[in-house]
Amino acid sequence: MANYFSLILVALTLITGLIWLVDSVVFAPKRKARLQASAVAENASYGEDPQLPYLVDTSQQIFPVIAFVLVLRSFLYEPFQIPSGSMMPTLLVGDFILVEKFAYGVKDPVFRSKLIETGAPERGDVVVFKYPEDTGIDYIKRVIGMPGDTVVYQNKQVYIKPKCVESKNCPALEAVPLSFQERGEFVQDMAQLMRYTESLGDIEHDILRHPLRDISPVNFYTQPGTRRNEWIVPENNYFVLGDNRDNSRDSRFWGFVPDENLVGKAVAIWISFEFERKPQDMLPTWIPTGVRFERTGGIR
Repeated sequence: MANYFSLILVALTLITGLIWLVDSVVFAPKRKARLQASAVAENASYGEDPQLPYLVDTSQQIFPVIAFVLVLRSFLYEPFQIPSGSMMPTLLVGDFILVEKFAYGVKDPVFRSKLIETGAPERGDVVVFKYPEDTGIDYIKRVIGMPGDTVVYQNKQVYIKPKCVESKNCPALEAVPLSFQERGEFVQDMAQLMRYTESLGDIEHDILRHPLRDISPVNFYTQPGTRRNEWIVPENNYFVLGDNRDNSRDSRFWGFVPDENLVGKAVAIWISFEFERKPQDMLPTWIPTGVRFERTGGIR
């Protein structure tokens, strides 16, 4: 849907801009010449054309607005809505976030080819990307594995072996540090989820674990030459996970995120709505029941 909206914006910007340009270069001088000739014939003073053609007038009014929106959402910031709970507790259903589009490169809005290199994801970043199995869908997850890393997921624990730059003194496979916080704030399938703080270098964030749900490695994406629960991240690719570890379809199941699929970095929640209506209520379920002002702010 976001792709279609970008295409519509580009098309409208080009059409309205072209109409304005053609009128200014071709038709406006002709209208001016006719008015001047008419004024001379009637021995009257010349005045500007008070009435522009409807299509030209409309194009002149909406072109600056559409062009501004196109530049804003294509190269600077784009709003997204969180539709699922795969990133709980960091992001909740009903959160509306801002994604920094230039964080990982400036791309053209149609073909998404990178025009300017501005940076790359870092471990712990929350990123929006095109789902590798269907690039028409936008996903949001957290970067866990960098290019060249070895990632292991065993007994709900993430292990990382960073890329070995030199053949000597290569880092060992180590568990990502965790500290238990609480249990019971979030409930899923009648079970109280366990909340932990996970440390990815300097980045600390909270994750959730389901105490009863255990995902078999048989369901994981199998990379040739590795075990079922082990992945070696290829160059220009990233390994991502949802913070709600037992309720997230992520790199464990479909593989890696190529660099060209990256849309941007999620940087802030600008508004958050509660949607707690039941189907039998008078008002539609898409109408919010409340606003969570306390959730607005930066994303970590």
